[in-house]
Amino acid sequence: MNTPEERPNPDDALARARAARAKMAAALDEDQEPDPDEPLGWQPIWKRPRKPKSKAAKKAELRKQRKRLQEAAKRRLAAANSRRPRSRQNRIGNAAARRDARALSRHSGAWLW
Repeated sequence: MNTPEERPNPDDALARARAARAKMAAALDEDQEPDPDEPLGWQPIWKRPRKPKSKAAKKAELRKQRKRLQEAAKRRLAAANSRRPRSRQNRIGNAAARRDARALSRHSGAWLW
């Protein structure tokens, strides 16, 4: 158990808090924004100030984007062509072959080769 001598005096704590209050208020009243000349150190990309791009940089970026989109369109076209439906004749032939195979498998005991 705490003896009365070990317990801090609440009046001392209150006096310390009042003394620190002025210092805290001064720190909070300071300008929160850093000076523009002052180096900021590392910042996430969304907080960094924007630098305008040169015309050449813009055009190069658009060229790269256009090329990327054209290559994607070629890939999509090739993928669509590979999924094209087969000709009707080919489908009928396959269906007939499937029917024959099914019939053979059903009556496997009857077909003695």
